[in-house]
Amino acid sequence: MEPCSYDIIGDIHGHADKLDALFNRLGYVRSGIHWVPPPGRQAVFVGDLIDRGPEQLRVVDTVRAMIDAGHAHAVMGNHEFNAIAWATPDPDAPGAFLRRHSAKNLKLHAEFLHQVGEGSSRHLELIEWFKRLPPMLDLGGIRIVHAWWHQPLVDFVRASLQQHAKLDGEFLRRACKQGTQEFAAMEGLTKGQEIHLPDGCTFIDHAGVTRGVTRVRWWLDSATTFRDAAVVSDSQRMQIPDTRLPPELVIRSTPGTPVFIGHYWLSGTPQPLAANIACLDYSAARNGPLVAYRWNGETVLDKARFVLSG
Repeated sequence: MEPCSYDIIGDIHGHADKLDALFNRLGYVRSGIHWVPPPGRQAVFVGDLIDRGPEQLRVVDTVRAMIDAGHAHAVMGNHEFNAIAWATPDPDAPGAFLRRHSAKNLKLHAEFLHQVGEGSSRHLELIEWFKRLPPMLDLGGIRIVHAWWHQPLVDFVRASLQQHAKLDGEFLRRACKQGTQEFAAMEGLTKGQEIHLPDGCTFIDHAGVTRGVTRVRWWLDSATTFRDAAVVSDSQRMQIPDTRLPPELVIRSTPGTPVFIGHYWLSGTPQPLAANIACLDYSAARNGPLVAYRWNGETVLDKARFVLSG
Protein backbone atom coordinates (compact mmCIF):
# COMPACT_ATOMS: atom_id res chain seq x y z
CA MET A 1 0.00 0.00 0.00
CA GLU A 2 1.37 3.42 -0.99
CA PRO A 3 2.13 5.89 1.80
CA CYS A 4 -0.03 8.98 1.91
CA SER A 5 2.83 11.49 1.97
CA TYR A 6 5.51 12.31 -0.59
CA ASP A 7 8.55 14.54 -0.90
CA ILE A 8 8.74 15.51 -4.57
CA ILE A 9 12.26 16.58 -5.59
CA GLY A 10 13.32 18.75 -8.52
CA ASP A 11 16.00 18.43 -11.20
CA ILE A 12 19.29 17.40 -9.55
CA HIS A 13 21.60 17.37 -12.60
CA GLY A 14 24.41 15.59 -10.80
CA HIS A 15 24.61 17.88 -7.75
CA ALA A 16 24.88 15.19 -5.08
CA ASP A 17 25.91 17.72 -2.43
CA LYS A 18 22.65 19.62 -2.83
CA LEU A 19 20.70 16.35 -2.67
CA ASP A 20 22.45 15.44 0.58
CA ALA A 21 21.69 18.86 2.05
CA LEU A 22 18.04 18.62 1.01
CA PHE A 23 17.62 15.17 2.54
CA ASN A 24 19.09 16.46 5.79
CA ARG A 25 16.54 19.27 5.83
CA LEU A 26 13.74 16.78 5.10
CA GLY A 27 14.74 14.59 8.03
CA TYR A 28 15.96 11.63 5.96
CA VAL A 29 18.63 9.35 7.46
CA ARG A 30 21.58 8.08 5.45
CA SER A 31 21.83 4.31 5.16
CA GLY A 32 24.86 3.29 3.13
CA ILE A 33 24.52 4.61 -0.39
CA HIS A 34 20.97 5.88 -0.03
CA TRP A 35 18.68 7.80 2.30
CA VAL A 36 15.74 6.52 4.35
CA PRO A 37 12.71 8.82 4.64
CA PRO A 38 10.77 9.45 7.85
CA PRO A 39 8.04 6.86 8.49
CA GLY A 40 5.08 7.12 6.11
CA ARG A 41 6.91 9.15 3.47
CA GLN A 42 8.54 8.47 0.10
CA ALA A 43 10.66 10.55 -2.23
CA VAL A 44 9.60 11.20 -5.82
CA PHE A 45 12.14 12.49 -8.36
CA VAL A 46 10.87 14.51 -11.34
CA GLY A 47 13.75 13.52 -13.66
CA ASP A 48 16.95 15.11 -14.98
CA LEU A 49 19.23 13.28 -12.58
CA ILE A 50 22.16 13.66 -14.98
CA ASP A 51 24.17 16.14 -17.10
CA ARG A 52 26.03 19.27 -15.99
CA GLY A 53 26.88 18.48 -12.33
CA PRO A 54 30.07 17.05 -10.77
CA GLU A 55 28.71 13.82 -9.21
CA GLN A 56 26.20 12.42 -11.64
CA LEU A 57 26.91 8.77 -10.95
CA ARG A 58 26.51 9.26 -7.21
CA VAL A 59 23.13 10.89 -7.80
CA VAL A 60 21.97 8.03 -10.02
CA ASP A 61 23.26 5.39 -7.59
CA THR A 62 21.48 7.09 -4.69
CA VAL A 63 18.16 7.31 -6.52
CA ARG A 64 18.40 3.73 -7.79
CA ALA A 65 19.14 2.40 -4.32
CA MET A 66 16.18 4.30 -2.86
CA ILE A 67 13.84 2.95 -5.54
CA ASP A 68 15.12 -0.59 -5.02
CA ALA A 69 14.57 -0.24 -1.27
CA GLY A 70 10.98 0.94 -1.79
CA HIS A 71 11.74 4.47 -0.57
CA ALA A 72 11.32 6.36 -3.84
CA HIS A 73 9.84 6.74 -7.33
CA ALA A 74 11.26 8.58 -10.32
CA VAL A 75 10.12 9.65 -13.78
CA MET A 76 12.18 10.15 -16.92
CA GLY A 77 13.45 13.64 -17.68
CA ASN A 78 14.46 14.93 -21.09
CA HIS A 79 18.13 14.42 -20.17
CA GLU A 80 17.58 10.71 -19.47
CA PHE A 81 15.56 10.44 -22.69
CA ASN A 82 18.32 12.19 -24.64
CA ALA A 83 20.94 9.91 -23.06
CA ILE A 84 19.00 6.87 -24.26
CA ALA A 85 18.73 8.25 -27.79
CA TRP A 86 22.43 9.27 -27.85
CA ALA A 87 23.51 5.69 -27.05
CA THR A 88 21.00 3.85 -29.26
CA PRO A 89 22.00 3.06 -32.87
CA ASP A 90 19.53 4.24 -35.53
CA PRO A 91 18.28 1.16 -37.39
CA ASP A 92 17.35 3.37 -40.35
CA ALA A 93 20.83 4.90 -40.71
CA PRO A 94 23.79 2.54 -40.21
CA GLY A 95 26.55 4.17 -38.19
CA ALA A 96 24.24 6.86 -36.80
CA PHE A 97 22.33 7.11 -33.53
CA LEU A 98 18.78 8.11 -32.63
CA ARG A 99 20.15 11.39 -31.25
CA ARG A 100 22.65 13.08 -33.55
CA HIS A 101 26.21 13.21 -32.25
CA SER A 102 26.45 16.88 -33.16
CA ALA A 103 28.67 19.41 -31.38
CA LYS A 104 25.57 21.08 -29.90
CA ASN A 105 24.17 17.83 -28.51
CA LEU A 106 27.57 16.71 -27.25
CA LYS A 107 28.02 19.96 -25.32
CA LEU A 108 24.89 19.20 -23.29
CA HIS A 109 25.89 15.58 -22.60
CA ALA A 110 29.70 15.63 -22.47
CA GLU A 111 30.11 15.73 -18.70
CA PHE A 112 27.94 12.65 -18.21
CA LEU A 113 29.86 10.76 -20.91
CA HIS A 114 33.15 11.76 -19.26
CA GLN A 115 32.04 10.61 -15.82
CA VAL A 116 30.50 7.32 -16.94
CA GLY A 117 32.99 6.49 -19.72
CA GLU A 118 31.20 6.50 -23.06
CA GLY A 119 30.54 2.99 -24.32
CA SER A 120 31.64 1.34 -21.07
CA SER A 121 29.65 -1.47 -19.52
CA ARG A 122 28.60 0.98 -16.80
CA HIS A 123 27.33 3.41 -19.42
CA LEU A 124 25.32 0.78 -21.26
CA GLU A 125 23.88 -0.61 -18.02
CA LEU A 126 22.71 2.86 -16.97
CA ILE A 127 21.05 3.40 -20.34
CA GLU A 128 19.05 0.22 -19.77
CA TRP A 129 18.01 1.55 -16.35
CA PHE A 130 17.00 4.91 -17.82
CA LYS A 131 14.74 3.04 -20.26
CA ARG A 132 12.81 1.63 -17.31
CA LEU A 133 11.96 5.05 -15.86
CA PRO A 134 8.30 5.81 -16.59
CA PRO A 135 7.63 9.00 -18.57
CA MET A 136 4.89 9.89 -16.06
CA LEU A 137 3.43 8.62 -12.79
CA ASP A 138 -0.05 8.80 -11.28
CA LEU A 139 0.25 7.94 -7.58
CA GLY A 140 -3.41 8.54 -6.80
CA GLY A 141 -3.18 11.80 -4.87
CA ILE A 142 -0.49 13.33 -7.09
CA ARG A 143 0.67 13.17 -10.70
CA ILE A 144 4.32 13.57 -11.73
CA VAL A 145 5.78 14.32 -15.15
CA HIS A 146 8.96 16.11 -16.12
CA ALA A 147 7.52 18.96 -18.19
CA TRP A 148 3.85 18.79 -19.23
CA TRP A 149 0.92 16.74 -18.00
CA HIS A 150 -1.30 16.83 -21.07
CA GLN A 151 -3.86 14.08 -20.77
CA PRO A 152 -4.05 13.08 -24.47
CA LEU A 153 -0.26 12.63 -24.54
CA VAL A 154 -0.30 10.75 -21.23
CA ASP A 155 -3.03 8.43 -22.49
CA PHE A 156 -1.21 7.76 -25.77
CA VAL A 157 2.12 6.94 -24.11
CA ARG A 158 0.46 4.84 -21.43
CA ALA A 159 -1.40 2.78 -24.04
CA SER A 160 1.73 2.44 -26.19
CA LEU A 161 3.94 1.22 -23.36
CA GLN A 162 1.49 -0.87 -21.34
CA GLN A 163 2.84 -4.12 -22.77
CA HIS A 164 6.49 -3.17 -22.20
CA ALA A 165 8.67 -2.84 -19.13
CA LYS A 166 10.84 -0.16 -20.71
CA LEU A 167 11.11 2.49 -23.41
CA ASP A 168 12.60 0.52 -26.27
CA GLY A 169 12.09 -0.98 -29.68
CA GLU A 170 9.78 0.55 -32.25
CA PHE A 171 8.26 3.09 -29.83
CA LEU A 172 11.73 4.46 -29.01
CA ARG A 173 12.71 4.58 -32.67
CA ARG A 174 9.57 6.50 -33.60
CA ALA A 175 9.86 8.75 -30.53
CA CYS A 176 13.14 10.05 -31.97
CA LYS A 177 11.73 10.72 -35.46
CA GLN A 178 10.15 14.12 -36.02
CA GLY A 179 6.65 14.01 -37.43
CA THR A 180 5.49 10.91 -35.59
CA GLN A 181 2.87 10.78 -32.85
CA GLU A 182 5.43 9.13 -30.57
CA PHE A 183 7.87 12.01 -31.10
CA ALA A 184 5.21 14.61 -30.27
CA ALA A 185 4.17 12.71 -27.16
CA MET A 186 7.64 12.26 -25.67
CA GLU A 187 8.66 15.82 -26.62
CA GLY A 188 5.58 17.10 -24.83
CA LEU A 189 5.90 15.05 -21.66
CA THR A 190 9.66 15.55 -21.22
CA LYS A 191 10.23 18.99 -22.79
CA GLY A 192 6.86 20.73 -22.62
CA GLN A 193 4.57 22.57 -25.00
CA GLU A 194 6.42 24.81 -27.46
CA ILE A 195 5.45 27.47 -30.00
CA HIS A 196 7.27 29.21 -32.84
CA LEU A 197 7.62 32.95 -32.35
CA PRO A 198 5.98 35.09 -35.04
CA ASP A 199 7.66 36.89 -37.93
CA GLY A 200 11.07 35.31 -37.46
CA CYS A 201 11.51 36.74 -33.94
CA THR A 202 14.21 35.20 -31.72
CA PHE A 203 15.54 35.52 -28.18
CA ILE A 204 18.68 34.47 -26.31
CA ASP A 205 18.01 31.69 -23.79
CA HIS A 206 19.73 30.97 -20.45
CA ALA A 207 22.49 29.01 -22.22
CA GLY A 208 23.22 31.82 -24.70
CA VAL A 209 21.50 29.99 -27.58
CA THR A 210 19.43 32.02 -30.07
CA ARG A 211 15.97 30.50 -30.31
CA GLY A 212 12.90 31.12 -32.46
CA VAL A 213 10.82 28.66 -30.44
CA THR A 214 9.78 29.12 -26.83
CA ARG A 215 8.36 26.82 -24.19
CA VAL A 216 4.82 27.65 -23.11
CA ARG A 217 3.46 28.34 -19.64
CA TRP A 218 0.76 25.74 -20.19
CA TRP A 219 -0.49 26.25 -16.62
CA LEU A 220 -1.36 29.92 -17.29
CA ASP A 221 -4.92 30.01 -18.63
CA SER A 222 -4.84 33.81 -18.72
CA ALA A 223 -2.02 33.98 -21.32
CA THR A 224 -3.19 35.73 -24.50
CA THR A 225 0.08 36.90 -26.08
CA PHE A 226 3.42 35.31 -26.91
CA ARG A 227 5.03 37.40 -24.17
CA ASP A 228 2.50 36.15 -21.60
CA ALA A 229 2.86 32.54 -22.66
CA ALA A 230 6.65 32.24 -22.97
CA VAL A 231 8.68 30.39 -20.36
CA VAL A 232 11.56 32.85 -20.06
CA SER A 233 13.25 34.80 -17.30
CA ASP A 234 12.08 38.31 -16.44
CA SER A 235 15.18 39.72 -18.13
CA GLN A 236 14.34 37.84 -21.36
CA ARG A 237 10.61 38.55 -21.44
CA MET A 238 10.89 41.88 -23.24
CA GLN A 239 12.62 40.02 -26.10
CA ILE A 240 9.36 38.18 -26.74
CA PRO A 241 6.85 40.01 -28.97
CA ASP A 242 3.66 41.14 -27.26
CA THR A 243 1.64 39.74 -30.16
CA ARG A 244 -1.62 37.87 -29.66
CA LEU A 245 -1.40 34.10 -29.80
CA PRO A 246 -2.91 32.46 -32.89
CA PRO A 247 -6.52 31.35 -32.34
CA GLU A 248 -5.63 27.69 -32.88
CA LEU A 249 -3.27 27.73 -29.88
CA VAL A 250 -5.32 27.19 -26.76
CA ILE A 251 -3.50 27.27 -23.44
CA ARG A 252 -5.46 25.19 -21.01
CA SER A 253 -4.23 24.21 -17.58
CA THR A 254 -4.58 20.69 -16.16
CA PRO A 255 -7.41 20.47 -13.61
CA GLY A 256 -7.87 18.07 -10.74
CA THR A 257 -5.24 16.05 -8.90
CA PRO A 258 -2.04 18.02 -8.12
CA VAL A 259 0.66 17.87 -10.79
CA PHE A 260 4.39 18.23 -10.05
CA ILE A 261 6.93 19.07 -12.75
CA GLY A 262 10.56 20.14 -13.14
CA HIS A 263 12.40 21.30 -16.28
CA TYR A 264 11.75 25.06 -16.38
CA TRP A 265 14.81 26.69 -14.70
CA LEU A 266 12.76 28.92 -12.42
CA SER A 267 14.27 31.39 -9.94
CA GLY A 268 13.12 33.35 -6.93
CA THR A 269 10.97 32.12 -4.05
CA PRO A 270 9.26 28.80 -4.81
CA GLN A 271 5.49 28.93 -4.97
CA PRO A 272 2.76 27.01 -6.81
CA LEU A 273 2.22 27.88 -10.47
CA ALA A 274 -1.50 27.24 -9.98
CA ALA A 275 -3.63 25.90 -7.15
CA ASN A 276 -2.82 22.32 -8.19
CA ILE A 277 0.49 22.69 -10.12
CA ALA A 278 4.03 23.13 -8.81
CA CYS A 279 7.40 23.28 -10.56
CA LEU A 280 10.39 22.08 -8.54
CA ASP A 281 13.22 23.14 -10.87
CA TYR A 282 14.80 26.25 -9.37
CA SER A 283 18.07 26.00 -11.29
CA ALA A 284 20.05 23.68 -9.02
CA ALA A 285 22.24 22.96 -12.06
CA ARG A 286 23.52 26.52 -11.84
CA ASN A 287 23.54 28.51 -8.59
CA GLY A 288 20.01 27.79 -7.42
CA PRO A 289 18.85 25.48 -4.64
CA LEU A 290 17.54 21.98 -5.02
CA VAL A 291 13.86 22.20 -4.14
CA ALA A 292 11.32 19.73 -2.76
CA TYR A 293 7.62 19.92 -1.98
CA ARG A 294 6.36 18.09 1.13
CA TRP A 295 2.94 16.79 0.07
CA ASN A 296 0.65 15.61 2.86
CA GLY A 297 -2.57 14.93 0.98
CA GLU A 298 -3.72 18.47 0.16
CA THR A 299 -5.52 19.21 -3.11
CA VAL A 300 -4.64 22.93 -3.02
CA LEU A 301 -0.87 23.37 -2.93
CA ASP A 302 0.71 25.53 -0.25
CA LYS A 303 3.86 27.65 -0.76
CA ALA A 304 4.83 26.95 2.87
CA ARG A 305 5.49 23.28 1.96
CA PHE A 306 8.47 23.97 -0.32
CA VAL A 307 11.83 22.98 1.19
CA LEU A 308 15.18 24.21 -0.16
CA SER A 309 18.60 22.58 0.05
CA GLY A 310 20.16 25.82 1.24
